[in-house]
Order: sequence, then C-alpha cells, then structure tokens
Amino acid sequence: MEAHFTEWLNLGVRWIHMITGIAWIGASFYFVWLENNLNRSNPREGLSGDLWAIHGGGIYHLEKYKLAPPKMPENLHWFKWEAYFTWLSGVALLLVVYYLNPSLYLVKPGVDLAPAAAIAIGLGSMAASYLIYHVLCDSPLGKRPALLGAVLFVLIIAAAYGFSQIFSGRAAYIHVGAIIGTIMVGNVFFTIMPAQRALVKAIETNTTPDPLLPAKGLLRSRHNNYFTLPVLFIMISNHFPSTYGSQYNWLILAGIAILAVLVRHYFNTRHDSSKYVWTLPAAALGMICLAYVTSPANRAPAAAPVAAVEQPAASETLSKVEEVASSQPDAQENPAPATGGAATAADFGKVESVIHERCTVCHSATPSSPMFSAAPAGLMLDTPEQMQAQAAKIHAQSVASQIMPLGNITQMTQDERDLIGNWIAKGAPTN
Repeated sequence: MEAHFTEWLNLGVRWIHMITGIAWIGASFYFVWLENNLNRSNPREGLSGDLWAIHGGGIYHLEKYKLAPPKMPENLHWFKWEAYFTWLSGVALLLVVYYLNPSLYLVKPGVDLAPAAAIAIGLGSMAASYLIYHVLCDSPLGKRPALLGAVLFVLIIAAAYGFSQIFSGRAAYIHVGAIIGTIMVGNVFFTIMPAQRALVKAIETNTTPDPLLPAKGLLRSRHNNYFTLPVLFIMISNHFPSTYGSQYNWLILAGIAILAVLVRHYFNTRHDSSKYVWTLPAAALGMICLAYVTSPANRAPAAAPVAAVEQPAASETLSKVEEVASSQPDAQENPAPATGGAATAADFGKVESVIHERCTVCHSATPSSPMFSAAPAGLMLDTPEQMQAQAAKIHAQSVASQIMPLGNITQMTQDERDLIGNWIAKGAPTN
C-alpha cells in the first residue's frame, strides 16, 4: 500500500510542477512575442507601441508605456508566483524521486559516495550555481552578452560532466535542470522583481528611477528566455534513455542545448529579419545527427563501473529489493557490473530464467518488489509471449543503454545482458 501512495505523491507533485512550469514559460514566451510584435509606428504620446489581437472570441488592445501611465492603476498584476511555484514543486519532486532513495536513484553504481554526501552535492550545486552566475552577470562580462552566454554554457556543461561522474545519468540531467531552474527563479526573485518594484515606487513618488536596475532585469529576463527550451527537454528527458543512458550523456545534453538555443533565437528575432531562419533546419539536422550517433550500432560499450560481483540467488535478490524504500520514478539508468566475456549461447530457456530473476521482480502483473504496486509503464514480462513482444524495449533498456534493472538492484551481469542481446539478435525465438 505504501508504494501505491508514493506513486500518487509522485504523480501529484509532477502534475503541479508541469502546470506551474507551463504557466511560467508560457508567460515568458507570450511577453517576448508581445514585445517583438508591438506596432511602434506613430504611437500616441507616452506609449512605445501597441498591439491589437483576437483570441477566444474577443478582441484585445494592448498598450506598452515608455515608462508608466500618468497614474498607476490600483490593480497591477505581477508575474512571479508562476516562477516560485515551479521551482518549489521542482525541488519537491527532486526530494520525492531522488533524495528519499539516493542509493538507488541518485548515486551512480560503483561510485563510493555516501547518500548524505550525494544529497549535499545536489543541493549545494543549486545554491553555488546561482552565486557564480550572479557574480558573472555583475562582472564586466555582463556588458558582453554573447561572451557571457558562452561562458555560462561551458560552466553548465562542465557541471553536467561532473554530475555524470557521480550521479546516475537521469539524476545528472535532472540536477542540470535544477541548477538552471534555480538560476531562473533567482533572477526573478533577486533581480527582476526588485527592479520592477523600484520602478513602480519611483513613479509613485515622482522620482527618477535607477536605470541600472531595469538593465539588469532585462539581461536576466533574456537569459531566462533562452534557458527555457533546454529546461523543457530536461523535464522530459527521463523518458528517453538513449540520451541520459549514454556513456556520453553530458555531450548529448550539450548538443541538444545548443540546438534548443538556436531554435529559441530564431523565434526571438524573426520579427526583425529572416537572417536566422537557417537555425530551424540546422536544429532539425542536428537532431538527426544526434539520433544517428546515439544509435546502438554506433554506441561504444559502457565502461564497467565496478568489479565482478558474485551472482545472487533469486531469494537473495528479492530480499535485497525489499530492503529498498518505496519510490516511483520513471525508468532509470544504471550501468551493470562486468563479469567477464559475452555469452555464446542464446538459448531461450536461459534467457527466460534471467528475465524472471532480474526483471519480473518489478515487470510483472503482480510485482514482488515493494517499490511498485503495478508493472512500471505497464510492461509485463511474465510469459514467453510477453518477452518476445517486448524484445525491442528489453534490448533498449537492458542491453543497449543498460539502464535496467533499476539501480541494477537485481545485479544483472554483463554476461546476462549479452545473452539477452544475442537472443534478440536472432529474432527473439521462444522455442
């Protein structure tokens, strides 16, 4: 029953995170579009532009003041809670999915790192990332946006590489998303909102506003806009093991981030000219190239993270699984320990035994693992027919990317993965 409630807790927090994230990113996209599409020809006095729009059966007239209206309105909407709740729900999700069971979901197999230390690294990296970012933005680099962007990109990818050395691939990706999200919400809380409050106060008191604060707010807002697409990818990345499950997952993330920034730059500049239209086909070609280089045929075998281990019996395996506290994240990758050369036989009887011992603890109509009340993703491997029908997924998860079994908690060996791979290569026969 505990696994059932944990699953619903996971679902609830994810849903809140998605809803608030859509609200935050949607507002960001809308105001960038609005700014880029204002009619600035002959605006009436005091305005920098206006825009007429139709939506939902109504016609809207939006105006942007050069500074502010002669009299401030009684009700002025501030866009901030979308950002705050997105970050808070994201941290809650990090806690539910990874920090409640760090030894299983957070720490990379074979890495000698205490769970408490891993959590401290995760939380500390979020705080440190914002402090470093803030210092860089206030340094002379802040006056050179392109160079500052390049430096930030290098630092973020360096963090991705560092995370990939100690965290599981999926946890590494999520923590990159966490530090970017922390930077974004920090921009809203520490820079953008204070600049807006100072502007409103100056108007109300009829004083000259400090021009430095709006300039800083604009820079940080622009950064947040370019961060959105990489963060969106990271939010959905746990469904795509060919990215986070790769030996070079940090490089794949770097490539996708570059492509995402190119796409965002096109949409940010298309109102002005079409000189960046090339970024869209370039991004599409880049995705095709990433799909090719990450295919199983082109992927180098992952290095074994730990030395050979003794094969546990089925009863020992189940006992070990039952010691793990309940949690319910999506599929997670963890490389398997090496145990020697590849198996030469693809006898289905052996394959079936391996799958029953290593996989059906979770992927069954009646999972014996306390972590799941139902088979993850609805994938069941109880019968030969089910094993044959799911052969492609078994190969992708357990042979190609080696992200399953979850946390390699059932200690699937490299020989067993090779055995399954050979069986699938021969057409996954069951007789």
